[in-house]
Amino acid sequence: MRAAGITALGEPVEIFEVDEPATPAAGEVLIDVVAAGIGNWDELVRIGSWQIGGPAPMALGTEAVGTVAAAGSGVTGLREGDEVMTHPLPLRRHGTWAERVLAPAAAVAARPPEASWEAGAAFPIPALTAAQALDEALGIESGDWVVVNGAGGVTGGLLVQLAAARGARVIATASAKKAERIRDYGAWEVLDYHGDWPALVREITGGGASKAVNAAPGEGATTLKAVADGGCLATITGDPPREERGVAVSDVYVRPDGRQLSALAELLAQGTLSVPIASVRPLEQAAQALREVVAGADGAIVLSLVEYKPTVLAEPRDQAG
Repeated sequence: MRAAGITALGEPVEIFEVDEPATPAAGEVLIDVVAAGIGNWDELVRIGSWQIGGPAPMALGTEAVGTVAAAGSGVTGLREGDEVMTHPLPLRRHGTWAERVLAPAAAVAARPPEASWEAGAAFPIPALTAAQALDEALGIESGDWVVVNGAGGVTGGLLVQLAAARGARVIATASAKKAERIRDYGAWEVLDYHGDWPALVREITGGGASKAVNAAPGEGATTLKAVADGGCLATITGDPPREERGVAVSDVYVRPDGRQLSALAELLAQGTLSVPIASVRPLEQAAQALREVVAGADGAIVLSLVEYKPTVLAEPRDQAG
């Protein structure tokens, strides 16, 4: 089957043929991939900084949407033909940038028919990251002041939307050109990250936000300045700052969770959560697409594994910043 991946760690993304996946083992499903998401995290896999399975040569890709082709023993609630989405770690062999992928059934959720295939492909990792940062690391509650630094990206946008849906008062940072979109997501305030925005947060909240998430690489220490003494900071960038002033710091790494993804999918179906899609590319353009994502694409870029008519896309929206 066709796949896009690497022949060795650190090598460029190539298109090659790989063996068909094995028959699903107990607790696994085989998925015919319709579309697969691309994120900065896929670059970490390519260079060997994130170990997810393999080994190389292997197809990259860590999230996808498709249809169930077969289910292993012990799998309940999933059957052939079901439309699903997944963040399928640990990989048995290959990632989602291939025509078929094996996934743990526990990491699979139904694709809501109200959502496009493209949104389903780009949704699992950012949505799970947002839920695990806000609900688990921070335990946000209605009325909390919550800072989201780096709200202009796909994950940052979902952080704002989910926090607002939980009833939090969200202060987000982004570039000025993205402010309107982020206000539409439910942010109370959108601050330009170029200025001394932590001082503005302290002024708005009367001493600092009780909780914050940093989604901007290298900016954890800056975000910490916006947190009140004794508050909480979660980082999703792998570079948490040192704790100070009694602020608890959590370093969040996304965890596959089909049940949690199913609950988030309900919010996607309702329109409470959304994913801005910049473009849909054929598998053969995976290398270029990954480069564009790493450089800061204007929204999510999705790989199409089958010939289908993509949903009519809204005006492309920005991802970086």
